[in-house]
Amino acid sequence: MRNTHKNIFLIGFMGSGKTSVSAAMGRLYGKNVIEIDDQIVAREGRSVKQIFEESGEEYFRNCETELLCEITFRSNAIVSCGGGIVLRPQNVELMKENGVIVLLEAEAGTIYGRVKDENVRPILNGNMSVEYIQELKQKRAHTYQHAADLVIRTDRKTIEQVAGEVYESVYRAG
Repeated sequence: MRNTHKNIFLIGFMGSGKTSVSAAMGRLYGKNVIEIDDQIVAREGRSVKQIFEESGEEYFRNCETELLCEITFRSNAIVSCGGGIVLRPQNVELMKENGVIVLLEAEAGTIYGRVKDENVRPILNGNMSVEYIQELKQKRAHTYQHAADLVIRTDRKTIEQVAGEVYESVYRAG
């Protein structure tokens, strides 16, 4: 019997489609959507960029872990995780214990096209190029792959196509 009450944790590099796909899954399948970065911003009363600038990356990562601990007690949610959430092994363990981790994967050029006009991604500010994105993706590739239960490519697909593929893959396997 398929478990349609498990959490789905969307992970991946910034610009891979986590926010858009989670919103589409909520809309299409009636799932509760939790956007970790948005929750942190609401709690802190400042943007991710401000948190990084004023309190540092370590503080932000602590906020992610704290929120993830709270989220894991829920079920049947689509959780859009920040791009760096898998950098902490305890976060990966929490997600694996409480759902399925889906890696949304996109080429560096695709990601650049999606984020090039933004200035809200502290890790990319001042480094906005396909080359830098590729370099950072390569540094994180093993961590993402190791954490993922499923990998879904998002290049040249609509948001709805990716959402459907994630949903079918999770519940077909479940």
